Amino acid sequence: MPIPASPRRRARFMPLLAALIGALVLAGCSATAPPKRVPAPALTIEPANAATINPRTPITVRVADGTLTDVTVTNTEKGNAVRGELSPDGKTWRSTEPLGYAAHDDVLAHARGADGKPAEQRSAVGTVDPAEKFEANLIPSPDAVGDDGIGVGQPIVFQFTKPVQDKAAIERTLEVHSDPVQPGAWHWIDDENVHYRPKEFWKPGTTIHARANVYGADLGGGVLGGSDTAHTYRVHDAMIARADGKSNQMQIFRNGALINTMPISMGKKSSPTHAGTHVVSEKRESMIMDSCTYGVCDKSDPDYYRMRERWSVRVSNSGEFVHENPASVGSQGSSNVSHGCINLNGENARWFFRNFGYGDVVEVTNSGGPELPVWDRYGDWSMDWQQWQQGSALK
Repeated sequence: MPIPASPRRRARFMPLLAALIGALVLAGCSATAPPKRVPAPALTIEPANAATINPRTPITVRVADGTLTDVTVTNTEKGNAVRGELSPDGKTWRSTEPLGYAAHDDVLAHARGADGKPAEQRSAVGTVDPAEKFEANLIPSPDAVGDDGIGVGQPIVFQFTKPVQDKAAIERTLEVHSDPVQPGAWHWIDDENVHYRPKEFWKPGTTIHARANVYGADLGGGVLGGSDTAHTYRVHDAMIARADGKSNQMQIFRNGALINTMPISMGKKSSPTHAGTHVVSEKRESMIMDSCTYGVCDKSDPDYYRMRERWSVRVSNSGEFVHENPASVGSQGSSNVSHGCINLNGENARWFFRNFGYGDVVEVTNSGGPELPVWDRYGDWSMDWQQWQQGSALK
């Protein structure tokens, strides 16, 4: 028969048992935990496998749980790569140039996860093939202006090759920045012509950056913008002529200083010269002037004419020029006998032709004629500033 343990012996045994159990528990707690799973990088390409996107829509590649290592977008027809830019954190890549029309581009993106494992994603993008394209032609033509610059009265004009219905949308694509800065505004003359002018004449020496970002712009009916248009103009000295039908004299000012005075003959009572601010828009050393261009084609009509004139400087679309006219020399300085033009003798006409260019100003007073209409080439200055601003589609 076993001898039972004494109480003292059981007391010594219990701490040993507790220590053993504690050691086992601690051993279980210190067991190695399973490794934490590192998520694989997830790549997304937008737009994904699209067939007819607008060419201005950027291609965007993003990665979650990783870093982009390279993105290649290749035009499959031409074999050239589309330029793009990677964000500083390496999470996003976005194309930085417009895609071509009717183009097909392959997209290949690579990324690397936190554990160094690579990932790859492919996609394909196709762009729309427009039914028609429109252009935004810049006036005055940069080629015509050349290195001479423009005058202080020159509006910046975009002439569209298709009518514009959503003028607000197109106006948002237009930019004019001047240095020094001057307040200015757009004014829609009609559905195809929008003009930009400052509140007051441009300051001499101003640099003007004009741009129409219309590539891909939608006019509706499948008509999209064919290309962007941009140019930088320089404003030359302020050349302003003041022609007075009462005194029959024209004073010429350069930067506010009087530099010449000429006898003139303006339009007679039946064909008065428009009053108001005119802007030079064309120059020809020799040209045929024909009244038939504005509807007077009957040779028996006293207002009919067809003749070759020299040193012709156009100041409106309704046939008004500053030019030489030997036939009216006897009336120059005393009476108005022309069909609406400002007539000069040969020497003065040649001087005017050589010193006035695109955007220079001819201000007509006391002519007996109506105000030059805003739509008559550059009748922009016939409106006060408040009226002009109302012609913006974004007012």
